[in-house]
Amino acid sequence: MKIRYIVAMAFLLLFTNINAQADCILGVGVTNDSIISDIFQLNEMQKEKLESFSGEVKFRNDVLSNELENVKSRHPQSSVTELRQLADKYKVVMDSMATVQEVMDKKMLALFNSNQYELYQSLCKEAYRSPYIVAPTMYTDSIVDENR
Repeated sequence: MKIRYIVAMAFLLLFTNINAQADCILGVGVTNDSIISDIFQLNEMQKEKLESFSGEVKFRNDVLSNELENVKSRHPQSSVTELRQLADKYKVVMDSMATVQEVMDKKMLALFNSNQYELYQSLCKEAYRSPYIVAPTMYTDSIVDENR
């Protein structure tokens, strides 16, 4: 019985890894702000925040790009072991870039109203990507008063 359980869990983990979808990035800082603004019909406050978040992504990625250049230029590359160490250091910096993107995208998505967030989820589904899960903001100008 225990072996069946282990085999079933191994199969489930293998199946999950094979069929896992990539994250659905919004692209703050890498996609032109006007494209994001037009697609999601951002209000003025959202546009200002998008501009700020984009600047932060670009700044952080510039710092990380410089770090990549330093790693590449200063790390010995004459043996397989040294190349593996270089690859490990490179991966750490690339993972940091991905984390910066995820954090800024989530900050922006948290400013979306429910309609904007539903559009984001729909676009992710069409692209076979996993959307980031955030709670959309409820804006007073986007709430319909049923008593009117």
